Amino acid sequence: MNTKLATQNATTFATPLLAVFAADASTSTSTAKDAKPEPKLLTTNDAITKAASTVLASGEFKAGLGETLLLHAPAGLAAQRLLIVGLGKLADVTIHELRKAAGTAVRFAKPRAIRDLALDFPKTDLPASDAARAIVEGASIADYDPDTYRSDRKDLSLQSFTLLAADVAPLAAAFAEGEVLSAAQLFARTLVNEPGNILVPLELGRRAKAELEPLGIKVELFSTEKIKELKMGALWAVAQGSENPPALIVMTYEPKTPKSKDVIGLVGKGITFDTGGISIKPADGMEKMKYDMAGAAAMIGAMRAIAELKPAVKVISVVCSAENMPDGKAYKPGDVVTAMSGKTIEIINTDAEGRLVLADGLHYAKTLGCTHLIDAATLTGACVVALGMLNAGIFSNDESSYEKFNRGLEQSGEHYWRLPCTAEYRDLIKSQIADIMNTGGSRWGGAITAAMFLKEFVGDTPWIHLDIAGLAWIEETRPWIAKGPSGIAVRSIVEWVRSF
Repeated sequence: MNTKLATQNATTFATPLLAVFAADASTSTSTAKDAKPEPKLLTTNDAITKAASTVLASGEFKAGLGETLLLHAPAGLAAQRLLIVGLGKLADVTIHELRKAAGTAVRFAKPRAIRDLALDFPKTDLPASDAARAIVEGASIADYDPDTYRSDRKDLSLQSFTLLAADVAPLAAAFAEGEVLSAAQLFARTLVNEPGNILVPLELGRRAKAELEPLGIKVELFSTEKIKELKMGALWAVAQGSENPPALIVMTYEPKTPKSKDVIGLVGKGITFDTGGISIKPADGMEKMKYDMAGAAAMIGAMRAIAELKPAVKVISVVCSAENMPDGKAYKPGDVVTAMSGKTIEIINTDAEGRLVLADGLHYAKTLGCTHLIDAATLTGACVVALGMLNAGIFSNDESSYEKFNRGLEQSGEHYWRLPCTAEYRDLIKSQIADIMNTGGSRWGGAITAAMFLKEFVGDTPWIHLDIAGLAWIEETRPWIAKGPSGIAVRSIVEWVRSF
């Protein structure tokens, strides 16, 4: 989809579909069925207001978030159709509602064979540049459908999305940022959507290389020999049961004029398929375990955006990728393995493999000079039990790092909830035979014990852990985004990196 920012009056802009946002301006907080919404168009365009006045007065449209109303041949406009998209309560509108509403307009157009869409820039009290960035992000992200391998696939993608504004100059830089970030998120979604028989660990590395090297990122792709040379016993334990060799992917961004001595480390879990190994998973839902590399995809996507946004800080990303398979050579419950750091690990459950590959990835990032670390992983079902599918889990050993990340959520719009990883939980992963166990040995606090395991490998280095298990895959289609891979964490990770 070609995204454009144009200075033109929406009245005279010829397009198959012109969209405008509306919000409920009523001040009542009542939830009663007879509560009367007051839909208000967020536009300065008198012709649009006049064209929609009758239908808005009818009470048919209530301006709920994601609600749509289509008018054909709107009087006084050059557009063939006018689409009104709801934002919800006017008092509650943020840039995140604008992102969703832009996505809703695109998702509305796609199945109706409308290939060109224009949007009248909304009149709000929000910073205009933030609004422009969020709108292009929402529109671009909404254009994706995960039907890659359907033999009857019809390309319903929009050809163009045009944001119409009175003055584009103050919006141009933010609009361009939105294009970069949405492209990075879309690339991450494309990776996550690939089936496990196609996107094996080394193929993940090859795709990262093909995407990032033309943008100036140095990408090094290693496999078994290097993993053994580095004594990455935790990563190798997970990988040894698969016929497909593992991959160690190292991506490096060097700014031309660094303004910080910090080196930011991005570490992603890259399990391209997870059977659970010897502790095999139930068959029901196992097909989704192709997305167990969503943390790695988030880091690769973030590096794509970093390459184009060019923050003045060095960034190194490490992805440890493997398949977790129940072969005769596979690691077993009761085994003891030695991580790259020298720490010994008693294997309690082979389905707790993500923390093993991250352990070696985090330690390796430290040896490469990283001064601050962030990891992302579809790590635990326990986090989904705790937070559902509305928030991802976040853990940190450093208040400053956490606050930087949390402030960035105001722009990224992603949802995280902080969980503890304090010293008293450390006893839950003590082992009698080794330094630590790879699970807490019970169902209680599973997301926390996983974070405590990772904490063992970061030491005093400021660190953030994102458990994205509940948000990496969207289970139901929403008005603004398709069912399937979400691309969670790309925007938030990039905001965190830029904060340095």
